[in-house]
Amino acid sequence: MPLVVQKFGGTSVASAARMREVAEHVKHCRSRGDDVVLVISAMGSETDELIRLAGQVSDEPAGREMDMLVTAGERKAIALLCMALHTAGVPADSYTGSQAGFLTDTNHRNAKIVSVTPRRVSESVAAGRVAVVAGAQGVSTDNDVTFLGRGGSDTTAVALAHGLGADACELYTDVSGVFTTDPRVCPTARRLPGLGFDELLEMTAMGCPKPAARSVEVARTYGVPLHVRSAFTWEPGTWVVDTESGMQANEMERPIVTGIVPDSSQAKVTLVGVRDEPGIAAKVFRTLADASVIVDMIVQNVGDHGHTDISFTIPAESADEVRQICEGMVTTVGFASANTDVDIARVSLVGAGMASHPGVAATMFETLASEGVNIEMISTSPIRISCVVAEADVDRATVALHTAFGLD
Repeated sequence: MPLVVQKFGGTSVASAARMREVAEHVKHCRSRGDDVVLVISAMGSETDELIRLAGQVSDEPAGREMDMLVTAGERKAIALLCMALHTAGVPADSYTGSQAGFLTDTNHRNAKIVSVTPRRVSESVAAGRVAVVAGAQGVSTDNDVTFLGRGGSDTTAVALAHGLGADACELYTDVSGVFTTDPRVCPTARRLPGLGFDELLEMTAMGCPKPAARSVEVARTYGVPLHVRSAFTWEPGTWVVDTESGMQANEMERPIVTGIVPDSSQAKVTLVGVRDEPGIAAKVFRTLADASVIVDMIVQNVGDHGHTDISFTIPAESADEVRQICEGMVTTVGFASANTDVDIARVSLVGAGMASHPGVAATMFETLASEGVNIEMISTSPIRISCVVAEADVDRATVALHTAFGLD
């Protein structure tokens, strides 16, 4: 029988009624002959509530204790969902991440999976039962409970699907698939029936919120077919497989552009008057890396009289921290000042067809110019072009590009 791993996000199991509906869906899947393994997130906004409570008792809660606290949300959810399954007449067993065989590194709050040995899950499936696994958690090599971070349930589901040799991994959420752009920004956005791993990985890296980028990386590495779909409509969603299989049935070649991704969660830092000599950029970005700062786009201007400017983008939530780090480097590394701009955003074109079609960048820049949108930074990959623009312009830029590349 086909084996399917189904992951349900927090909104999908946010109430008792939602859990009963999920249980009925699982019952239906089993009635058509599927073996089902579930991965469950914490209910609704429970993770946020637990983090808020931690902040009320401690200004700097220890990572080990935070992981113990936050993962309690998933454990509560799997127990309740098993109860709903039992009531629906479906035999089921709940498992924590450690019981399901997830071994992680020792990085609390954002642990990485080292290995998955889902022996107990396999035994449950072989016995004709539904295994219900807590998402986003495991046990470290030091035998501590660990949390995989935001979006970790997606990664749990994909890794488990690989470990079990499942036929597919279904990621259920509150949207009906992956769209050509954010439908809240552009009402003419369309749901994509299929796309490739590389495209989705670029889209999630550039700001597409679902699924989690780490889960797409794991799926691409191990060839796990993904199906992103809605837990509210249960309609078919978006299949994500290798680039060739991800093509729509009626397409001889991939579209030039698959999607437009807006992202307002960025900030720009500019280091002014940096000494234009070997090793300076290395010192700057090594200092940021040692502070676990994620840097994305980097532009260094042509040197002038022995000095240059370096601009780079970071997550906006890191802006204050990075400002302090850079101010501390003014004298030690040697530059005039560090300026931070949080009123910027990024808009990206993503598409496998871009690699073989000239003129994509020209069309993008012409479209933005016609809308009066100024480009502050540009970066590219073989299947992506990203531009940093003013935050006030990003929605208008997204809609215009969506139309210009025939995605409406």
